[in-house]
Amino acid sequence: MTGLPAWIEDWLTVVVPVAEVLAILGVAWVMVRALAWLLVQARQRGRLAPELHAGLRRGGALLLYLAAALLILERLGVSRSVLWTALTGFMAVGAVAFFAAWSVLSNLFCSFLIVATRPFRINDTIEVLESVDKPGLCGRVVDINLIYTTLSDRGEGARGCLLRVPNSLFFQRITRHWGDGGNSQLPGSVPSKGKVR
Repeated sequence: MTGLPAWIEDWLTVVVPVAEVLAILGVAWVMVRALAWLLVQARQRGRLAPELHAGLRRGGALLLYLAAALLILERLGVSRSVLWTALTGFMAVGAVAFFAAWSVLSNLFCSFLIVATRPFRINDTIEVLESVDKPGLCGRVVDINLIYTTLSDRGEGARGCLLRVPNSLFFQRITRHWGDGGNSQLPGSVPSKGKVR
């Protein structure tokens, strides 16, 4: 850049990278919002299950922000070989940490099984039993994520409480399915003439 005063050239070496970083962050934010809007449209038209919607939204946002972070680091002068070395190092440490915390890995696998086999869905009322003769954790499914499933507690005096049940527990215990949120019969309630799944 010849012909410009030295102070402008100094400012441009700071302003241009900052503007590029802000532009990358802005584009990533717009892309995440567009992805969320598209997924909501697909869910409202019945083309996408609520469980899949939440996973795709979170996974898509993570990938977009990760790509934005890599672009920002590249624009700031970090070389690809340094990024690759750091990434493989983090992955190796992460693999050791996952095997050290086996329950986390088990919950991740069980979350994929829940989405694939669909023993219950969001807004269904379920009960996780210790044994058949004892009452267990009962509630309406509010969210299913990679580690746990959130239930809105239906127990006596616990209305409004949220229970976070590890996903692996659904494959270790008996799960009673009371039906969807609108037609569910709860333990101790008078049976209706409607169907219970």
